[in-house]
Amino acid sequence: MYAITGITGKVGGALAQALLAANLPVRAVVRDAAKGQAWAARGCEVALAEMDDAVSLAAAFKGVEGIFILPPSEFDPSPGFPEALLVINAVKAALEAAGPGKVVCLSTIGAQATQSNLLTQRTLMEQALGELSMPITFLRPGWFMENALWDVEPARSGVIPSFLQPLDKPVPMVATADVGRVAAELLQQDWSGRRIVELEGPHRVSPNDIAAAFAEILGHPVHAEAVPRETWGALFRSQGTKDPVPRIQMLDGFNEGWIEFEGDDAKVIKGEVELETVLRGLVAAG
Repeated sequence: MYAITGITGKVGGALAQALLAANLPVRAVVRDAAKGQAWAARGCEVALAEMDDAVSLAAAFKGVEGIFILPPSEFDPSPGFPEALLVINAVKAALEAAGPGKVVCLSTIGAQATQSNLLTQRTLMEQALGELSMPITFLRPGWFMENALWDVEPARSGVIPSFLQPLDKPVPMVATADVGRVAAELLQQDWSGRRIVELEGPHRVSPNDIAAAFAEILGHPVHAEAVPRETWGALFRSQGTKDPVPRIQMLDGFNEGWIEFEGDDAKVIKGEVELETVLRGLVAAG
C-alpha cells in the first residue's frame, strides 16, 4: 500500500495514476472527503488528514509500505516560515509514529541554497525529515512548465511579461506529469538512508522559448518582455502579497544562478514531456 498526499493536485494525481496503472494499491490522503470520492471510484482507499495535524496524518500513514509527501506551498509566508514549520513538524511526527518502509518527499531545485527565499520552505523540510531513520528520497524538480498558465491570456495578446531574466537564459523546467511519473518510480525502488534525486525536462527553457512556443500554438507573433525588477515589490503588493521579499529573492536566485541543481549535470534525470505539449494543454484548457 502506498499513501499519497497531494493526490488532488497535478503531481500527486499523476503519481497515483502511475501506481494504479501498475496495479499497486493506493491510499489517497485528502483533507476533504468529497475530493476523495473520485479516487475511491478508481479503487483507492481514502484517508482524511490535515497536513498540519500529526495525529490524523499518522493514522493515514499507518500500515503502508511507502509514502509520498507533497507539502502545501505557502506563496506569501510570514517571517520565519511558521506555516511551513507547522506542516513539517506534523509530518515528521506522523512519519515517526507510522514507521513506513520508505518515503519520497517533493522538494525543489535549489533546496541546498543558503540564502533565504520562497523555496526555503523546502530546505527546512529536507533538514527535518532528513533526520528520520527510515529511507527517504527528496525529489527536487526544476521550475514547473505549468507555471506558464499565467502566460496564456497575455500570449493571446502577443506579449508575455517575464520575471525570469535575461529573456534568453535557459532555466531548468519540467512538466508535472514527469514529476509524478518519476515519483512513482522512486516509490517502487529500494534504497537505504537519505538520497536526493534531481529532475528537469528534456531541454532547458528560456522565456524567449516559451514565447516562441506560444506563437507556434496560437498562430501569431508572441514575444517575452522583461518586467523591470524595481517594479516587482509594488506589483506583487498590488496583487495582494503582504511580503513580496521571499518571492523576489527566489526569482533573483533563478536569474543570478544560485538556485540551481546541486548534483552533477550527468546525474540529473531528464523528463520526457516537451514544453509545447504542456503549453498546448494549457491553451486548450483555457
